[in-house]
Amino acid sequence: MQRILVVEDEPTIATGLQDDLEQESYAVEVVSDGAAAIKRILEGKFDLILLDVMLPGADGFTVCREARMKGVRTPIIMLTAKGQEVDRIVGLELGADDYVTKPFSPRELLARIKAVLRRTNTEPESGSNYEFADITVDFNRFEILRKGEKIDLTAMEFKLLHAFLKHRGQVLTIDELLRGIWGEDVFLTDRVIYTHVNNLRNKIEEDPHNPKLLVSVRGIGYRFDG
Repeated sequence: MQRILVVEDEPTIATGLQDDLEQESYAVEVVSDGAAAIKRILEGKFDLILLDVMLPGADGFTVCREARMKGVRTPIIMLTAKGQEVDRIVGLELGADDYVTKPFSPRELLARIKAVLRRTNTEPESGSNYEFADITVDFNRFEILRKGEKIDLTAMEFKLLHAFLKHRGQVLTIDELLRGIWGEDVFLTDRVIYTHVNNLRNKIEEDPHNPKLLVSVRGIGYRFDG
């Protein structure tokens, strides 16, 4: 049974989410403030985190940032206020895997949850070991090292890097990346790819502002030259 942590301070929303998810046979735990969320994320082993932005104690951005800084790769879906595009962008830049705007339908949320779990739980190909620059990647262990030092990537960043490494030297369009990683049933903007590529560059490039490994092909997409 897959475990989901719901971080939501509005009791009616939290109860509704718990009921809907338990009906779908998920094991659900609910916390109502940011400090408690950070503690449980670091203590527990969850398959997915539903994280509201507006929380007492520590907001959702702080919770997401702290989790990623501590090396937590559990997929995170952020719940943002309707029309607050800046919230969605900030959340993605901090390492969130997806977002859903309030108010949302239970059907939409369940579809997003299943899509995120499906793409993050996909097993990497056997023998998926790669080297480029001073970096070694082992996708079977979900481990990336630079000169022996571990680099922490989110589950989505691993998926993105895997796609680029499988197509070294080839240009991958925005649409190809969106379909290949997020799937046909998820509708996201180009900004999602832009954000995750920038996050990945910050972790693997010697100079993220002048990338040599993951380069942009203007008007088309990206090419991995590592």
